[in-house]
Amino acid sequence: MTEHKTGTHEEWLAARLELLVAEKALTRRGDELTQRRQELPWLRIDKQYQFETEDGAASLADLFRGRSQLLVYHFMFGPDYSAGCPSCSAIADGFNGSVVHLANHDVTLCAVSRAPLAKLQAYKRRMGWTFPWASSFDDDFNYDFQVSVTKEQFQSGAVEYNFREVDLRPPGGGEENPFIAKITSMVGTDWTSYRQEGPGMSAFALEDGVVYHTYSTYGRGVDAIWGMYQWLDRAPRGRNESGFWWRRHDEYESGTDLNS
Repeated sequence: MTEHKTGTHEEWLAARLELLVAEKALTRRGDELTQRRQELPWLRIDKQYQFETEDGAASLADLFRGRSQLLVYHFMFGPDYSAGCPSCSAIADGFNGSVVHLANHDVTLCAVSRAPLAKLQAYKRRMGWTFPWASSFDDDFNYDFQVSVTKEQFQSGAVEYNFREVDLRPPGGGEENPFIAKITSMVGTDWTSYRQEGPGMSAFALEDGVVYHTYSTYGRGVDAIWGMYQWLDRAPRGRNESGFWWRRHDEYESGTDLNS
């Protein structure tokens, strides 16, 4: 029998209407923040970045694919990884369905990682993804946008991430931390190599041949594009997490019947 509070329809409706007032206030606040994002000053990018794509070498302007807006997901897949970050993979599972709609609204969605293109393409085939994915393997792009750090920077304990100085080193080395053990085993590397990469997304505009950086967000800032969590936040038990529970979509038990 449930231990959760139960009630009559009238009690449920009264509580729901009270919650609705708070939800509407949050929606209006979200609209205000969206407007403020769009009002940020644009930062002109004169540096020439170089990427490898399935169509060959590309500049940052080329990633727009003829559109005026570009959204980049900074996917954690470093050169030493044997597979992409499972958290980034769960987020990217939602990209395929959105790409076509964004493309028809003058917006290109593209993932960018430091791993060599061949690794990205092999993993993309494994996951069944079709969205654009570029490699910045031999370029400063990831470093300039705070999603990659050198080993020396990592070991210094003072790196720039999410617009502040942070220490990415786990307390005590992290050897006994089950989360660290699990996630590093899933990408085939150690914590230092794993956390030399970080998640985030950045937005760019292309106007009169000039590329502008308009917005970036990192850490919990990418929660909003992690579709799985938006559903869980509305489920009866919410996120209900006690550890690292999610997997790449091809790593769950094969007997799971999604239609049952």
